Amino acid sequence: MGPESVQKAEQAGGTDSGAARLRRARYAVAAVFAVHGAVTGNFATRIPWVQGHAGVDAGGLGLALAFPAIGASLAMPLAGRVGHRLGARAALRLLLALWCGSLALPALAPGLLALCGALAVYGAASGTADVMMNALGVETEERLGRSIMSGLHGMWSAGALAGSAVGTVAAHAGTGARLHLGIAAALLTALGVLACHWVLDVRTPADERPPPRFSLPPRAALVIGAVGFCAVFAEGASLDWSAVYLRDVIGADPGVAAGCTTAFSCTMAATRLAGDALVRRFGPVRTVRTGGAAATAGGVLVVWAHGPVSAIAGFALVGVGVAVVVPLAFAAAGRAGPAPAQAIAGVATVTYTSGLVAPAVIGQIAEAASLTASFGVVTVLTVGLVAGAKALRSG
Repeated sequence: MGPESVQKAEQAGGTDSGAARLRRARYAVAAVFAVHGAVTGNFATRIPWVQGHAGVDAGGLGLALAFPAIGASLAMPLAGRVGHRLGARAALRLLLALWCGSLALPALAPGLLALCGALAVYGAASGTADVMMNALGVETEERLGRSIMSGLHGMWSAGALAGSAVGTVAAHAGTGARLHLGIAAALLTALGVLACHWVLDVRTPADERPPPRFSLPPRAALVIGAVGFCAVFAEGASLDWSAVYLRDVIGADPGVAAGCTTAFSCTMAATRLAGDALVRRFGPVRTVRTGGAAATAGGVLVVWAHGPVSAIAGFALVGVGVAVVVPLAFAAAGRAGPAPAQAIAGVATVTYTSGLVAPAVIGQIAEAASLTASFGVVTVLTVGLVAGAKALRSG
């Protein structure tokens, strides 16, 4: 869905100006990002409930959490073809509805095998919807002529915050995850389908060949992808395991443990919403280096925490540190070579897969050593943000 193959929004029919349509499209795609994040936030806070209901230990949970990565890896290459066949708007509406609906599945799993299958479907739906909404975000940014990607990812974090807040309330109230996630799935599906009505309807020419199922990104994008990998690994590990860490390592009650996920999502949202202004003031390299230092300090605080306050503060710092890296990675990928769409797709695949693999890796390290050791590995990876920040330089 590169710019060379799309029709400009201003060429569409209607009486409204092209600028007004672009403003609506910007707000609509921001709402889509928020809905996508809300699904993740709702699920993350109920992982301890799902783990207990399925009767799996830390190693089993880690194994199950590998299946979203498997499902996403198999399904993500199909997103471009769905968009080519249906057009971006219809494709996003379909894929987002599937993603929202899949939220109800993990709570229905009675054991490890069923949980793995449910999470594979969950990951496939998440990955395809994520690819499509990011492609539309980049296209909208290009047509507006100014940076909006950090803000869009901020809306994703705001949605995750709202979702995790709902999950925290449900956990405090003792509401079963089946009821909570079922209602959330229905409401978010309705909101997502409504928001998709105003996104850009990007279509490729009828005679253009469908995108390839797989292609390697330019070499210059690989370093960018590595930096994004470090950031998203820390994000995915913190989002999916922070509540379990508070419960099992710190000994916090379920409500406080769920509140840690909310604090992490809050700092991610606030930093991403301010991200465009920060990058304009300090530049991408300086912003990422400072963020990497903050994330490393947060990881150290998590590892050494002996109470819920210091652990929650550590996870919050990690959120601040990694928040703007992925939007900057997408922007840098677009400048990485003669095929920006290919580079963006490659970086998106690496970073997204990192976020889905991270929870499984954390679980396996926790099984072999301890959950504290797992977050020691996360802390080491955040140092990579400081070392690799130069890859995200502008121009």
